Amino acid sequence: MQHFLYRPAQAWKWTAIALIVTLATSCTPTSSTSGEAASSTQEDRPDVVASSSVVCDLVQQLAQDTIQLTCLIDPGQDPHTYEPTPSDRRAIDDADLILYEGYNYAPDIIRLVTSTTNSAPKVAVYEEAVPKPLMGQGHDHEHEADEPGHAEAEDEHGHETDTANAGDVETPDPHVWHDAENGVAIVKVLEENLAAIAPTHAAQYEANAAKLTEQLSGIHTWIKAQVSTVPPANRKLVTPHDAFHYFAAAYGFSVGGTLSGLSTSEEVAAGNLTDLVDEVKSAGVPAIFAEATTNPKSIEAIARNAGVTVAPQPLYVEGPTGPNTAVDHYQTMLVTNTCTIVNALGGTCKPEDAPAVP
Repeated sequence: MQHFLYRPAQAWKWTAIALIVTLATSCTPTSSTSGEAASSTQEDRPDVVASSSVVCDLVQQLAQDTIQLTCLIDPGQDPHTYEPTPSDRRAIDDADLILYEGYNYAPDIIRLVTSTTNSAPKVAVYEEAVPKPLMGQGHDHEHEADEPGHAEAEDEHGHETDTANAGDVETPDPHVWHDAENGVAIVKVLEENLAAIAPTHAAQYEANAAKLTEQLSGIHTWIKAQVSTVPPANRKLVTPHDAFHYFAAAYGFSVGGTLSGLSTSEEVAAGNLTDLVDEVKSAGVPAIFAEATTNPKSIEAIARNAGVTVAPQPLYVEGPTGPNTAVDHYQTMLVTNTCTIVNALGGTCKPEDAPAVP
């Protein structure tokens, strides 16, 4: 409790003067300006929305704490299971920059992006980074294309909207990130677009992009060296997901087959098991690969009946799995997948020789 005592007029005069001096000293321009600057810095950070873990991870490495980043698909999540939420819509509507993959990857996100009234830049990152993609037939990321609203999204990017013959039409393969040189191109697109919305940090983005480019170029060279230890006859990939054509093209593999229908938790149908086993046998590979989002029991059943092994470690198809995990960055994903493939197919992988990653 405070006690107030009566003082003579002269005493109050000096007390008042002391109070004025104290207030003036405590409210100096430097202190006020510093507080306002801190608040302004927090408020001025642009809002950036990125769709999946590859783009999110690279944006985070480039921009660090200079932006407010929202990632729509969680690290390690199968994009086939993604369902938009109201908060995703709000994030896109309020963003200063929207970064999504393009090439009809995650059509639900494309639909959100193309339908928003937000005038912020909307960048189909993979389409800009790799303007001449590999082509494939009816890629399975287009499985939602016949749902209401997807036709509009596909028309926006020139994709085929007639799903009746989707399996007969060649469409762009969106999995460009499995080639480390494409990763370099992705970094460049991200750097340029970040600098456009936050020019005061352009030098930082350029420096971080240079580091990433050096790392990814080194990883590209390192992957080739690891693959050289695999017997040429074994350089065939059989996976549950038609996602490694860029890796195969860049590093001297062929795609021996795709065990379609095994994504996430699906059980292989009894009628399909024989066909899949025959496909593996005809590929003539010593091992097949599971993925981090596939049902391991189905893969094991196919391998057992085909007389081959399943690689001990799964492949990470959709990107890194987030901070504080074994596959925390895009660069780590490239190294991990390479060693999984090389070791399973009879080569010797040396991760310790790979360029250092964050």
